[in-house]
Amino acid sequence: MSLETVRPSPGFLEYLPVEYQDLVRHGQYGKSMKATDMGKFKELVEEHPMCAGCAMSLFIRLAFIALPTPEHTIMVGTAGCGRLAISQANVPFIYGNYGDTNAVASGLKKGLAVRFPNQFKDVVVMAGDGGLVDIGFQGLMHSWFRKERFTTIMLDNEVYGNTGGQESGMTMQGKVLKMAPRGKRDEKIDVLGLAQTAKVDYIARIAPTNPARVMRTIRRAVLVAREVGAAYIQAYTSCNIEYSIPTPDVMRDAFDIEKERYGFLEIISDRAKEYLDGIEKKSKEKK
Repeated sequence: MSLETVRPSPGFLEYLPVEYQDLVRHGQYGKSMKATDMGKFKELVEEHPMCAGCAMSLFIRLAFIALPTPEHTIMVGTAGCGRLAISQANVPFIYGNYGDTNAVASGLKKGLAVRFPNQFKDVVVMAGDGGLVDIGFQGLMHSWFRKERFTTIMLDNEVYGNTGGQESGMTMQGKVLKMAPRGKRDEKIDVLGLAQTAKVDYIARIAPTNPARVMRTIRRAVLVAREVGAAYIQAYTSCNIEYSIPTPDVMRDAFDIEKERYGFLEIISDRAKEYLDGIEKKSKEKK
């Protein structure tokens, strides 16, 4: 969990695969990347087995580029489409049992603080709507009420995309799916409202339509979770398979849904805003 775990012993680099040499020489470690830099450096996650055109894979790619210090970050996930890409990245990944991601992250964050008292370690939970709010609801809410300092990112594809198309708590009311042929009866769960009730310090709703905004939002969330309190990002990441969205139309769908009901929203506590303002002020002074 540091830059040293990436660097090979002196004299061995030239014997390693070209891809690894590129990661060491041209990776994002120790650098602050912008969305406009995409494709110009060796990213932490590149190849993955997710479906062609999947909006979730784009969001995950941006999330890894946005990490402030990936060499001091651990990802936590569970069963679901997202972990197919998250587990392929050059960042430590812990696979939690279905439903206990936030409980695992809580213990992990506390353990890291004891093991590395002089070095911050960022913990980021990234999982789907089923893993977080259906099966993982208890761990999610209690981590928020305890003000656990890690970031939770919901990959909200509004369906159980990895297991055949069952409706989830985040599926929109009335939606017809392969395993919900009569349409969903209940309303979509207001997780943003629940986060506000739990007084989460940083809350954001976002769609992957603006890469720079996605990266800025993730960075801000991770930084708040590092020093202030819990952070939550709810990201629209459509399932083009279960919702029958043609691959060329995936981003058009994202723009349409963003305009209709998933517009960018950022809710920041006073103490988190003060902290972020201080960081951004220092960043401007350095420039």
